[in-house]
Amino acid sequence: MRTIGAVTGGRCDYGCLLPILRRVEETDGLQLRLWVTGMHLEPEFGLTVREIEADGFAIHDRIDLSLRSDRPEGIAESMGQGVIGFARSFGRSRPDLLLVLGDRFEMAAAALAALPFKIPVAHVHGGEVTQGAMDDALRHAITKLSHLHFAATKESAGRILRMGEEPWRVRVSGAPALDQLRSLPLLSPQELAAKFGLDLKRGLLLVTCHPVTLEYEQTEWQVGELLKALAESGEPVLFTAPNADTCGRIIRRRIEEFVRARPDSASLVPNLGTRAYFSLMKVAAAMVGNSSSGLIEAPSFGLPVVNVGTRQEGRTRAENVIDVGYPREEILAGIRKALSPGFRATLQGCVNPYGDGKASEIIVKALKEIPLDERLIRKRFVDASMPQEENLGVTVAR
Repeated sequence: MRTIGAVTGGRCDYGCLLPILRRVEETDGLQLRLWVTGMHLEPEFGLTVREIEADGFAIHDRIDLSLRSDRPEGIAESMGQGVIGFARSFGRSRPDLLLVLGDRFEMAAAALAALPFKIPVAHVHGGEVTQGAMDDALRHAITKLSHLHFAATKESAGRILRMGEEPWRVRVSGAPALDQLRSLPLLSPQELAAKFGLDLKRGLLLVTCHPVTLEYEQTEWQVGELLKALAESGEPVLFTAPNADTCGRIIRRRIEEFVRARPDSASLVPNLGTRAYFSLMKVAAAMVGNSSSGLIEAPSFGLPVVNVGTRQEGRTRAENVIDVGYPREEILAGIRKALSPGFRATLQGCVNPYGDGKASEIIVKALKEIPLDERLIRKRFVDASMPQEENLGVTVAR
């Protein structure tokens, strides 16, 4: 029995990992061990560990990061505590393979702690670019700590190869979050209205604003400009909560003030859950903010997205995305364009560049079949001057 350890730190990765976790549990010869950490364990962020338990998963271990401060020193301390916590946990029980996703510091802590134990790491969503966040550096650091790479796009796979990774380690899988769109039953507009007290007859702006960690000194101004634009738009708004990143509490406080002043047209839901979130993406008039879901999942719904600022700068996007700066007038112009019937009409048949919803099949097959030998653990840096093998038949952009 091969044990697959998976790390989840919050709603941002859990919804993406869920199809993989389900398939691991259904696959003969594989056993799932789930490490839960970060925002999942914090009441401030909805204590979403309960959602994991409700989904029927056994939690192998909980790694408390004590997310008490959103200042730079607090985030750095949580990163260090994560490495210590995972190290102690791996000392008690180590998986045969460790699965991490994306670019958050919880994932980096787990991958770093795995290194001395010689635990091979499989990384999903590597090779992407988000130039406005420290996540960009963390993502590429996780790539160098990892032994298998499941890239969402050919462009991302190309970046992984250019970082010196051996081509046989790299697969283009697509984004696993899209797998759920093929099977997850969505809530009806009536069910959504009853569950969250929404008036969906007017349309709805689904808004997520995360901290831009490389510009955290500007957080107060950035969220202020966004809220001014939303107020001036006159549209009803549903906010999801920001991540536990530098200055995230500033954003949370300003959103709560906005909602209190507009109880009839604005609401904040700390954690919607994957089913409700996708259901709202289907019925929303537009998305606004800086979440990766606007670029990765929203194209599958033909949903207009007003992407604000630099947080997602460099990430592959479809034609549903309207990029704007931080000033109120730019955001407002983007919202008005997104809500125009003409723009929505152009998104009929929108092609999602992040795949066709079969990522978990590709990923779990590789996790089961890859030999756990010295070749996997002992990484070789491939210089640009060295001959490149074919990347499993995939033509990678150069």
